[in-house]
Amino acid sequence: MAITRRNALRASLVGGAGAATVTALPASAWADPVDAPRAEDPASALRLLKQGNDRWRRYRSRHPHENRGRRTQLVGGQNPFASILGCADSRVPPELVFDQGLGDLFTIRSAGQVLDGSVLGSLSYAAHIDVPLIVVLGHQSCGAVTAAVEAHESGEVPEGHIGFLVERILEVVDSTPDDGEDFVDDCVRANAVHIAEQLRQDADLREKVDSGRLDIVPARYDLETSEVVWL
Repeated sequence: MAITRRNALRASLVGGAGAATVTALPASAWADPVDAPRAEDPASALRLLKQGNDRWRRYRSRHPHENRGRRTQLVGGQNPFASILGCADSRVPPELVFDQGLGDLFTIRSAGQVLDGSVLGSLSYAAHIDVPLIVVLGHQSCGAVTAAVEAHESGEVPEGHIGFLVERILEVVDSTPDDGEDFVDDCVRANAVHIAEQLRQDADLREKVDSGRLDIVPARYDLETSEVVWL
């Protein structure tokens, strides 16, 4: 009989007499979490993200807040210290890029960080629960931005849902100077900055931004170096 993945897994868990054999987990896997200090202000939240990205890019990630104690703790509610509006691209997962765990980040992802009612409602909810920082995280080689650049150059906007994304990025592309070097990457940066500015002016967020209780920061993730560059 061919050995399938399921059969191999079953064989690894069941002994010769049919009794289950389970590898003991280290005590740390069951212990209560040791929480990092709660970031009560935008500067503290940004510092935690910078420290996490520094660990990530140096291959020293801690993968915090994943154990049983943390999961139990979060049943009663959440208290994230930052909200990340990132791209849906599979290469840029915020919890890994910033080396954070369960309950640490309030994450919203859409291709090209494009705003719509659902995204804005999600960010407004994050502000409602007093998350002090929103990061608009663009990234190198963004497919949505690339599609908008192609539409800019050809004059043809794709149909359907992709067209919706392209149209919302196209105004940024149209207003970004082409210096002949890396126009797509210039547009990635400009798009993150533009969206951050839109959010600062949003009716649901502006009061907290003006009072200093919320900051909104654009950034770009470099796929080659794993570094987040703050714009």
